[in-house]
Parts: sequence; C-alpha cells; structure tokens
Amino acid sequence: MRHYTDVPLWRDVTPEQWGSWKWQLSHRLRTLDDVARVVDLTEMERAGILRATSDFPLSITPYYALLMNQSDPSCPVRRLAVPTSHELNVAPEERLDPLDEQADAPVPLITHRYPDRVLFLITDMCSMYCRHCTRRHFTGEFGHAAPKPQIDRAIAYIRDTPAVRDVLISGGDALLVGDEWLEYVISRLRAIDHVEIIRLGTRMPVVCPQRITPALAEMLRRYHPIYMNTHFNHPKEITPEAARACALLADAGVPLGNQVVLLRDLNDCPVVMKRLMHECLKIRVRPYYIYQCDLSPGLSHFRTPIRKGIEILEMLRGHTTGFAVPTFVVDAPGGGGKIPVAPNYVLAMGEQRTLLRNYEGVITVYPEPQYPARDDHPCPLCHTDHSQLGGLGQLLYGDQTAMEPAGLERRQRGHGGHSHALEGVGVSGSAGPNASRPAGHGAESVVFPLNALSVSPPRPLGGEPRTPES
Repeated sequence: MRHYTDVPLWRDVTPEQWGSWKWQLSHRLRTLDDVARVVDLTEMERAGILRATSDFPLSITPYYALLMNQSDPSCPVRRLAVPTSHELNVAPEERLDPLDEQADAPVPLITHRYPDRVLFLITDMCSMYCRHCTRRHFTGEFGHAAPKPQIDRAIAYIRDTPAVRDVLISGGDALLVGDEWLEYVISRLRAIDHVEIIRLGTRMPVVCPQRITPALAEMLRRYHPIYMNTHFNHPKEITPEAARACALLADAGVPLGNQVVLLRDLNDCPVVMKRLMHECLKIRVRPYYIYQCDLSPGLSHFRTPIRKGIEILEMLRGHTTGFAVPTFVVDAPGGGGKIPVAPNYVLAMGEQRTLLRNYEGVITVYPEPQYPARDDHPCPLCHTDHSQLGGLGQLLYGDQTAMEPAGLERRQRGHGGHSHALEGVGVSGSAGPNASRPAGHGAESVVFPLNALSVSPPRPLGGEPRTPES
C-alpha cells in the first residue's frame, strides 16, 4: 500500500487533513481525470466511467482509492470502486428495484417488510458508491440527507405502529449525516417506548474510517442498545485504520456485524472468504450475512450461482469456529425477504430417528424422544395458544389447512376467472375453498421442509432393517 504523499494528487496534504472525514468527503474522486491520477485505467474502466456513471454516480474516497492496486485492474478493491463497461450490460431479469422496497413503503423513507422491524432511509448519499449497489433506485439520486419533514413523518409512522420494535437506520449510508442530525433521529426513536433496538447500516468503517470519531462513539453510547452492521467484502479492506474505527465503536459498547456480498472473481473462494471472516473477528466484527448478489441493473458480471455460496458454507462450517460462519441469504426478488440457504445436513427424518451428516461426511443418527406429543392449550411456556403467530404458524398452530399464492391458474378456472376470496395472499381454512374438497384432494394439505425426507422406520447402519417392534 502506497503512502498518500506518494500520489502527486495528495502530495501536499497534511496528516490532519487526511485524517478528517470531512476532508475525505470533499476530496472524493468523481471524474475520469481524478481516477486516472491514482490508477492506470483500462479501456473498459474508461468506458465505464464515461458511460455507466450517468445511471449511477462515481465517488471514491481518497483513503479507499489508496487501497487500489495502481496497475492491476483485477484488484478486488479497484473492482468494487471503479465502474467498467460491464455495467452497461443489463440482463433481462435485472430490475431497478429488485427487492421491491418501494412497494413496502407506507410512508416515504420507510420500508416495512417484516412484522416487527422497519428500514429507515435517512439519506441517499454514500461516501463511496459501490459498483455492486442494490439500491440504485434511491442511492445517489439527489445527493443530500432526507428533508426534516420527511424524517419527522417517518418517525411518526414508527411511533404510531406499536408492532415495530427494531429500526434499521440506513440509506445511502447512515453515517453520511453529521453527528447532530444523526442524534436528532436516534434520540426521537429512543423516546418511543416500543422501539427496543436501533441499528445502523454503514460502510464508513471500510471506505472512510476517519468518520468514526471519539465524539461519534460517545454519542452512540448514550442511546444503547445500538447495533451496527458494516460491509467488508474482502480481506484487503481490513486495514489498521479500519481496525481503529471498529475498536472505537466496540469500546463504546456497539456490537458490530458484517454483511458481505458474494461477488464473482472477487471473494467467491472458500479460502478468501474464510480469511475475511477471521480478519473480521480479529477486529471485533461478527460475521452476520453472506448475501447473494441482487438482480440490480448491470450486475450480472458480479453474480455467482447460489451453489457457490453453499459450497463456501460447506468449507466454513466445522472447519472454523462457529463465530466465523455467517448465514448465507438470498434476498428474494420481488420483495420476498431474506431466505437463508445452507448445505443439507438433514438426510432423512422419521418418527423415531433423524439421519444427519457432519462437515466431514460422517453420517449419524439422532434418536427422537419417545413420549406423547404435547398438546397443551394454552402453551405452559408463553401462556398463549400461539394463534397470534403469522405465516406458517397459521398452519402449525391454527385452523388453516393450506396456504397458497393468489392468482393460481387452476383457481381462476374453478371460479370462472374471478379470484373471489383469494385476492392478496390467500390463507384458506375450514370455511375456505378446501372445505368442500373431498379427502385425498388436498383437504388436509400441510407444508413440509424440502429437506425433510420421511423414512419410517430407519435402517440401522451396517445391519438389517428394524421391525417396528424392535
């Protein structure tokens, strides 16, 4: 890594200037000429800067630019920061808002997708615009923090929605606003009785660690519980400066998590990913998620098959400490939310035994407890009948016998082309369409995990099949 004074562009910069996050922001690289003064650009990079940035801006902090290899265009840091002409290729399946966040926005700046938590976008700005960004429909669109009336309206929505116990403040980047403005938001959220947890989503410890100051850490300390998720994608991003920033936050009692995006030819390697997890733990950042790359426009050159993420988990689980194994998730296109994906360690399930395998391929049997199923109403643990549980809970604990998507073609045929009660997400119970269906035609259909292959009775390893009596 070069020293910043080795780059003619910053030869006269003082240490005080370099260490100021406001100086870093005001001297970001935004044009082709700026970037060309730091690295030797390829023709694909030049084309990307000239053409792709009309749809998604270019912005690189001097600190992060210094991490780029001057002569190697395959440098992972450089690929994350410098656009290429690959971004001009938009695949048919790619969408500007692939996660359909706007459809779950009851008021501006709020995405309310899950029952008890919301995403709160307080600014559309980032210190660096990562080339794999999924929120291109919002990030960098206006280049400023959200107006106070919109902020106040979003806070009012949270205040008026008692189900919300967890607020994730993001953007853009949650730390692109000043300490006073950030405290304005956090203090008003903390004053809401039903808001238990406040989280911050930021890449600042990675791309502009100068932003993490003692004053910021001390302000956050006053509003615990505060959590923070950051975004290291490659071990090269973990520097002494990044470690110092994370230490300030951790010492202030802020638990840190890391969300990494799986990116082709950048970190889609079990060795690189394991090293990243270990380096994160060394600076007190807990691996949280590995994300499958989203279907945003121009990102097909970054995307990997889902099987690559499963392969990486296979090489982590059991091969390193459990703290170093994040959850691999696919953020479902169209707004389905985060779906965890993992290797299949359950080989078969029966009433008496479950067949499992470990990370080495060793197959073992877990004997299931043999006692009558508990059928307590209400539950002796929570003192409810669990009827308040949504989703699949309605099948497991309620009266519903099936759950199906709206608009099924066979339903439309059966109702003359009218959906009737199946508008929205249909949940049918004893009085629904299944009630009149004869037995054997789905009247008692339930949902099973795809990996739960039923076997009864199981065959003992190395022996004859057991009889039910044995």
